[in-house]
Amino acid sequence: MAAPKKGRSSSAQSRPGRSLALILIAIVALTGGMFLSGHPTPRLGIDLAGGTSITLTAKNEPGQPNAINKTNMDTAVDIMNRRVNGLGVSEAEVQTQGSDNIIVNIPKGTNSEQARKQVGTTAKLYFRPVLATEVSGADATASPSPSSSSSKKATDKATDKATDKASPSSSGSTTPSATATSQGRPVTDALKADATPSASSSPSASASPSASSSADPATEKLQAEYAALDCRKEAQRTKAGDGSKADEPTVACGQNSGGQWQKYVLGPAEVSGTDVKGSQAVYDTQSGAGWKVTMDFTSGGSKKFGSITGKLAQNQPPQNQFAIVLDGDVVSDPSVSQALTGGSAEISGSFDQTEAQDLANMLKYGALPLTFKESSVTTVTAALGGEQLHAGMIAGAIGLGLVIIYLVLYYRGLSLIAIASLMVSAVLTYVIMALLGPTIGFALNLPAVCGAIVAIGITADSFIVFFERIRDEIREGRTLRPAVERAWPRARRTILVSDFVSFLAAAVLFIVTVGKVQGFAFTLGLTTVLDVVVVFFFTKPLMTILARKEFFASGHKWSGLDPKRLGAKPPLRRTRRPSAPVDTKEA
Repeated sequence: MAAPKKGRSSSAQSRPGRSLALILIAIVALTGGMFLSGHPTPRLGIDLAGGTSITLTAKNEPGQPNAINKTNMDTAVDIMNRRVNGLGVSEAEVQTQGSDNIIVNIPKGTNSEQARKQVGTTAKLYFRPVLATEVSGADATASPSPSSSSSKKATDKATDKATDKASPSSSGSTTPSATATSQGRPVTDALKADATPSASSSPSASASPSASSSADPATEKLQAEYAALDCRKEAQRTKAGDGSKADEPTVACGQNSGGQWQKYVLGPAEVSGTDVKGSQAVYDTQSGAGWKVTMDFTSGGSKKFGSITGKLAQNQPPQNQFAIVLDGDVVSDPSVSQALTGGSAEISGSFDQTEAQDLANMLKYGALPLTFKESSVTTVTAALGGEQLHAGMIAGAIGLGLVIIYLVLYYRGLSLIAIASLMVSAVLTYVIMALLGPTIGFALNLPAVCGAIVAIGITADSFIVFFERIRDEIREGRTLRPAVERAWPRARRTILVSDFVSFLAAAVLFIVTVGKVQGFAFTLGLTTVLDVVVVFFFTKPLMTILARKEFFASGHKWSGLDPKRLGAKPPLRRTRRPSAPVDTKEA
């Protein structure tokens, strides 16, 4: 039974070069990938590289004077944090300031304009039926009737997953009229009691302007707002629909697929963002439709969505469209041709990946308990963070220098193995951090740098555990090669338990915290995992190889493994017992 065990041990000792070759290949591959990605340095957080700071101020909803409270503010922070980080692990910070302000810090290197739209667009999400629409301002050559449309995405469509795709909404053509006042009759008819009129109720745009005189004051006001609205002007876009309630018709702006500004008259909200259970951007490889956005509704939302799409499907464009409205802006206006009652739907059309992901992100995280206005947007410099980083790097260099001095004085020749292992760990940490920037949006901030400095101690501790186990075996009288192999299983268990505790602490800290503290936890967890990799695939194999060298195997006084200096027992030797008693008298 002893022979196979000995054979396995011999085989394990004879292949340390494979592990060293494997980790060398990994380092070369990761380094090559880093340079090929075009990001040879880690992406820095807002405290080190600067960025954009956005201040959002909460506003009370009409009829809800006490809506601004701690619960709603905390809910808004949570949704905003998930929304902006839906663009990637960008190390963005979202936190309250005072009783009615939220501060959003977006580090440089992130698509700050895209993130600003995601966070700054903070009003509640609504699905409203389209009653009338036209290209806004001088781009419009005529005033349209409700039966024609220039959609934001001309080929957008909403379909039930279990049905065939609806045909795209029509776009482009409008019905000429002499003056803007000819909009009155179509808008008036569209705003009759049923917010989603049938196609037969849609009159011609060429109807007499005087027909609008029969409209009620609220409708006449909405007509005037629609006629005067020029969506090309930011001030008018911001005020469009200002003060309107969810259960009232309103005007709004959006951009069509040609980049032109489109203005809308929209009916009361039929579905809200809270009715959307989930949404994601997917690429349709089967039909070749490209990127699309899928939506899943709650049970209540499914009924509402099925009801409104059933009504819209009976109408002519654009009154067979529903507008997805966020902060008064129409982000999409897909059309329907049948009732969508399956509880899930998809929006497809001329999306690229970014547009599909942005829309899915808005649908998923769009329903906030409060309305916010963008109070200020400032550029944050990295001057203070740069000074702190410089001081931190000096402190880290001093700490690393002290660790190396201790290793050299105490472990002598063994310190070369420890220093080489620290260098390998540092290279892997740097390269992986550089790769995580463009892949998942990881940004290195000051707490993350602290996590990397703390990891020096964790890594050095693993080497010390292994070295001390080897020296214990030598003190027992064993030679170096068997001492290394006998020490490794005992050291391995200790290292794994220690690193598991460190990783568990980092994981819990990452889960329960946000912002910069997450950067510390992430770096600590990453370096802890790399410590295990380095010890198993570099330190142990290198020690096995060096144990065969005369300098270490002979216990040279500068090797750190001198038996006399360690107080070793006499070498263990096997003695053969005589097979039979010896007769001393005859001797």
